[in-house]
Amino acid sequence: MITWLRIGFVVLALSIVTLVFLPLQLVGLALNLRLRRYLPRVWHRIACRLMGIRIHVHRRVEKRRPLLLAANHASWKDILVLGAVADVVFIAKSEVADWPVFGVLAKLQKTIFVARDQKRKAGDQVNEIAQRLADGEIVVLFPEGTTSDGNRVLEIKSSLFGAAAAAVPQVPGQVVHVQPVAIAYTRVYGMAMGRYHRPIAAWPGDIELVPHLMGVLKAEAIDVEITFGDTIEFGTGDKRKILSANVAAQIRRMLIARLRGRDYN
Repeated sequence: MITWLRIGFVVLALSIVTLVFLPLQLVGLALNLRLRRYLPRVWHRIACRLMGIRIHVHRRVEKRRPLLLAANHASWKDILVLGAVADVVFIAKSEVADWPVFGVLAKLQKTIFVARDQKRKAGDQVNEIAQRLADGEIVVLFPEGTTSDGNRVLEIKSSLFGAAAAAVPQVPGQVVHVQPVAIAYTRVYGMAMGRYHRPIAAWPGDIELVPHLMGVLKAEAIDVEITFGDTIEFGTGDKRKILSANVAAQIRRMLIARLRGRDYN
């Protein structure tokens, strides 16, 4: 009974916060105000607090711009936790725009939707990413292309860095700064999560969203470690496959270290 009361409170509180923030965000989007960039961070922080997601940040977001964050992807909660620590925009597959609730929230954050199977739109999508980078926005890419079980990093798709390569000639200095990020879900109820319990936090594609969401709300307290790696400068003539390999190696080292409870230097 108490669990269901808590879930009801979280849903009600988050709905109220969303309704309060909604008109402000709509005005920010319509007038392209800076408000539209940092208001989602406040919303994400409130959402994480209400849901019991405790964020531990290691090292810092790169200060240089343009900046592309490349992170491993275990769950929809990755968006909440990254959105809570920095003013970011996400690159997402076009199908997300049609998802109930999540699609609306993504649009309000001005997510960049990419239709990977529509080559005719590729140029416009790349130009939008380049423009957002040039404008100083921090763009987040999940280069695995899908979610994992949270215990490992899936194969990094070098093709997804094509937007960064295409953006290079269009941004100041013709260099895009790419910073690897590892997101590790480590504890539940204050106890080490382990491989068996990590699906409580992770959301592989074969798990239904609603039951998973209820499981997260019932868990009450989940700890997540976000580690920012060493920034890689990607410029004219640099190879996407080399960038991809370097990003993957860093993310794997950082993820393994955090899952094992070790520091990463």
